[in-house]
Amino acid sequence: MKIRAAILLCFLLLAAPLFAGEKTDVLVMKNGDHVTCEIKQLQGGVLYVSIDYVDGTVAVDWKKVARVESKNLFHVQTEDGSRYTGRISTVETPGGRPVKIEVVEAPEKKVEIEQTQIVTLGKTSESFWGRFNGAINAGITYSKGNQSTQFTLGSDVEYPRERWAATASFDSSLSASSGTKNSTRNQVSLAALRYTHWNNWFYAGIGDFLQSSVQGITLQSTVGGGIGHYLKNTNRSKIYVLGGAAWQNTRYEPTLVPVTEHNLAAALLSTDVKFFVFDKTNLDVRASLFPAVSDPGHMRLDTRATYFIKLFGDISWNISFYGNWDNQPVGLFSGSDYGTTSGISWTFGRR
Repeated sequence: MKIRAAILLCFLLLAAPLFAGEKTDVLVMKNGDHVTCEIKQLQGGVLYVSIDYVDGTVAVDWKKVARVESKNLFHVQTEDGSRYTGRISTVETPGGRPVKIEVVEAPEKKVEIEQTQIVTLGKTSESFWGRFNGAINAGITYSKGNQSTQFTLGSDVEYPRERWAATASFDSSLSASSGTKNSTRNQVSLAALRYTHWNNWFYAGIGDFLQSSVQGITLQSTVGGGIGHYLKNTNRSKIYVLGGAAWQNTRYEPTLVPVTEHNLAAALLSTDVKFFVFDKTNLDVRASLFPAVSDPGHMRLDTRATYFIKLFGDISWNISFYGNWDNQPVGLFSGSDYGTTSGISWTFGRR
């Protein structure tokens, strides 16, 4: 039943709506080229735009943009953690001086920001459904030697706002091999964060739900929260740390161990590291450590690393490593479940 609920959630994530915007934004490049387009997002020093006569999304080097004009709403974030929402345009600056972008939040409230200080710039919408971003991942691996097959499916959805954001992700893998029992792993992760008035500081809440046949886990539910800080936040890398507390409830397969349920109060130590290379590759590494408070010496670790290589348009190839470790597993169950997956990714929305 838990697996069915996770699969249902996956389909709900995959059903997030896609809306095409009007292509009325204008870019002027430093070499003099003029482009009429739809600006989608600035991420990792790359400005992603959509053009009527080009199939897919076009990547533009942000450093080579001389002017930008748009009547649409954007979320803008700077290196120091400041955040704004408004319409953007380029301020006239004398030759040789840094290019500045003006963000108009209201007729009487305008902010001028140096172009090089802008880390992310994402188009938003006045409608609820138009604000969603996301990605879908799928892959299959087959080996004739031992008649083994592995299927993977994943999706994630993001709902960003100026001062807060919410995300949901789903990862599923099924491994089948001749002569052995099939193994399944399903994980749903939820998170919400709120930025504070102190630049690059935020507080967040998390929810994680794991099923792993390798570890005999029917359902492991984790809820927690804490305070986080961006150690680095630029167009080439993002690094944050989060510290707080969490509660874990783990239910095991009842026929194999005398104890079928285990509760754990723990500290929460988490980090997320992202590196970008212009329109080609990016690396995302996440890890969460749960040192037990109610059971000293007991410790659990959850980690995932994904490396993306862009192929064309909104299509990328990815290879991922996932792992869960428990230094004091229940009964004869394995204390770890880890592996690698590979597949194709497709992004939608403003990504």
